[in-house]
Amino acid sequence: MEQHANLKSWADADKPREKLLKHGTAALSDTELLAILLRTGTTQETVVELARRLLASVHNNLDELGKLTIGTLQKNFKGIGETKAITLIAALELGRRRKLAQALERPQIRCSEDVAHYFQPMLADLPHEEFWTMTLNRQNKVIGTNCISKGGISTTVVDIKLIMRNAIEQLAGGLILCHNHPSGNQQPSTHDQDITAKLKEACQLFDIQLIDHVIIAGKGFYSFADNNRL
Repeated sequence: MEQHANLKSWADADKPREKLLKHGTAALSDTELLAILLRTGTTQETVVELARRLLASVHNNLDELGKLTIGTLQKNFKGIGETKAITLIAALELGRRRKLAQALERPQIRCSEDVAHYFQPMLADLPHEEFWTMTLNRQNKVIGTNCISKGGISTTVVDIKLIMRNAIEQLAGGLILCHNHPSGNQQPSTHDQDITAKLKEACQLFDIQLIDHVIIAGKGFYSFADNNRL
């Protein structure tokens, strides 16, 4: 094989972008991450060697790399033009800002009242039903919420596959279901009970805890967990 093989002829394990997609960012070295930023219309070996040379010039210290200017990068490194230099500087600046930024404080769900207080402003006064999910981590802190469907005044279609896909993609440790009853009736319907049972079974397959299913009915609410129906 020629020393400078075309990118397509390399094994997937040797391609930084494919490696990132398959194994995540943690599997890549600093050189491979830089190669992703620098790669534009060149062979992989060339761009990886360029990334190695770039890191070696700052003693493999990313903090020092972040101090280089666009002009310095263009002048001292053959193969780095203005576009690549700008991309590299912008990426390093984002990394610096991320380090300075405070982590988002996620609300923690401790009881059914917390769920009701979260969803009532959105659902209590709607003239139609909406079905939402809330994904949580292992500390019961909210990862995100998703509107699964919107329906009529008495029912809505719930896609269990969609709910589970969202929970898995968000690496959820816990799941809470919530929907509203525009009629004001807090009691769960047979359909509500069936959906809850099916989702509990689906969650068990993926080691996700179904924590509660809360029905918002005006200013009141019904909790499956509080009523020992999970």
